[in-house]
Amino acid sequence: MADDKDVLRDVWFGRIPACFTLNQDEVTEREAEPYYLLLPRVSYLTLVTDKVKKHFLKVMRAEDVEEMWFEYEGTPLKWHYPIGVLFDLHASNNVLPWSITVHFKNFPDHDLLHCPSNSVIEAHFMSSIKEADALKHKSQVVNDMQKKDHKQLWMGLQNGETHTPPILKERRPQTCNNDHHVTRMGKCAFVFM
Repeated sequence: MADDKDVLRDVWFGRIPACFTLNQDEVTEREAEPYYLLLPRVSYLTLVTDKVKKHFLKVMRAEDVEEMWFEYEGTPLKWHYPIGVLFDLHASNNVLPWSITVHFKNFPDHDLLHCPSNSVIEAHFMSSIKEADALKHKSQVVNDMQKKDHKQLWMGLQNGETHTPPILKERRPQTCNNDHHVTRMGKCAFVFM
């Protein structure tokens, strides 16, 4: 059986190769080349696609640009789901790279939530972490974290940190509520396991 540390490392460092193409209905000044990225499984599309947006804006007319959104085979991709979850739900049985279509018009209000800023993503992320902690550990882990630990976790996710993320740092053994003694990594690890 895999050690918790190995599972955490695989999840944290996991990447999905993706090919972003501009929707054929978008009005462009010239043909848009596809854009390739390795997407971190634990991040969100709207956090890691600034380069995609810049790439396609080079061929778009400013008046034709609205809010950017993504779809896979006709299904809008929800920004508030982690990339790994989106991939596993929609494309895990297909050939890589994952083909994602980029749109700048006709935002599907009935299917997607608007994402006005990174602060909205951060609030959603921290809410998800707190909810997972409440379900798994009765809110003991997140409540024990300091504000700087929350910020460090968020910054690691936002920056695509690939060196010793805070959730992989070793700490002393912890005791679980069910009277079993187990060795776990840092307090944040409880949230993801």
